[in-house]
Amino acid sequence: MQETLKNSNWQETVRSYYQLTKPRIIPLLLITTSASMWLAGRGTVDPLLLLVTNLGGTLAAASAQTLNCIYDGDIDYAMERTRHRPIPSERVQSSHALIFAAALAALSFWILVTFANLAAALWTMAGIGFYVVVYTHFLKRHTSQNIVIGGAAGAIPALVGWAAVTGQVNLTAWLLFAIVFIWTPPHFWSLALMLKDDYAKVGIPMLPVVAGAEETTNQIGLYTLLLVPTTGLLVYPLGVSGAVYGVAALILGLMLFQRVQELMAEPESRDRAKSLFKFSILYLMVLCTAMVVDSLPAVQQFDAQIWQVGQNFALSIASLAPLAVGH
Repeated sequence: MQETLKNSNWQETVRSYYQLTKPRIIPLLLITTSASMWLAGRGTVDPLLLLVTNLGGTLAAASAQTLNCIYDGDIDYAMERTRHRPIPSERVQSSHALIFAAALAALSFWILVTFANLAAALWTMAGIGFYVVVYTHFLKRHTSQNIVIGGAAGAIPALVGWAAVTGQVNLTAWLLFAIVFIWTPPHFWSLALMLKDDYAKVGIPMLPVVAGAEETTNQIGLYTLLLVPTTGLLVYPLGVSGAVYGVAALILGLMLFQRVQELMAEPESRDRAKSLFKFSILYLMVLCTAMVVDSLPAVQQFDAQIWQVGQNFALSIASLAPLAVGH
């Protein structure tokens, strides 16, 4: 069936191609990219570089999601929830979508090479390749650990942002990568708990389908326990972030774990799973915002003063200790 029979005018055609890119997913990728850039720039980032890096990232993510829609056209058609997407509903032909995805990727690469640097462009292309080839092709339909390993694709924007500012990636960039990587399973498995029946219908071995809701919530709990201390490594021992970020990360971690505990108490509750899924999005957004705020020069000065007060207090206590022993 011809695409023009489904899209009656150019506005509908544009809307169909826009839907291929799954735009609701992209903002989280841009937030991690931006936070990484602010940390790499120590609170100062060239606005043009920030703009073009996020533009390149947006186009790359749109390309990856379009390729995912092409590959998953068969299972999208089998599920009522996704049957009306552009490809299964035949509003966009797969061959046209492939050209669209290739054009987006090429434009992304050109923008990043021209206005950022080659390292950022190559990491961005690596993100597309990992998401489409490793996750979508090799992992998604074959292992319940698909989203664990595949989470690397969603964590690569942290490397892109750092590379855009510095031309390379270092230990801090990889820690940002690790934070997003560890955050992904609790985030995505809470969604998978809500959509367990859909995944089972099309034979996708998501963890809730293979292992059940209780085991999935236990795994969510383990990853959350790992995530919270990992976020603190930016404060100590790396010393990249300070007290403002540290307090925010601790509070957010406690709030996240509270929702995880609620879900673990009711593993079959879709309301609990939905609550965790929504909060996990807010968690990453606020955590990244705290990174940005903490990186600002004025806040760094405040952090330094807090650190000095803490050191003086510790030295005072240490100096009193011999006197206490003597008495």
